[in-house]
Amino acid sequence: MKIEYSKRAVTDLHKIATDSREAFGDQIAEALAARIRKVIDRISRNPLSAPEVENRRGVRVVQLGRYPFKIFYRVFENRVRVQHIRHTARQPWSGL
Repeated sequence: MKIEYSKRAVTDLHKIATDSREAFGDQIAEALAARIRKVIDRISRNPLSAPEVENRRGVRVVQLGRYPFKIFYRVFENRVRVQHIRHTARQPWSGL
């Protein structure tokens, strides 16, 4: 299924790349980017595999495993829209 990104998700990806590179170096930043790509690829192949977020109809969430991030997305008829990528240590997300 086709993947598209909200403006917020694009901003999130840039910030994650910059912050992880500054904090941990190129190797860790690239490993994190690869993990994000792998999870998004999995979402594109099986978009209904992640659970829906409680009290957010239609929003699904998947964790990145060893990295402290969650990917929030919506499934539409012919595409998946990545809404937000959030660090798990932050306050709960109050957006759509």
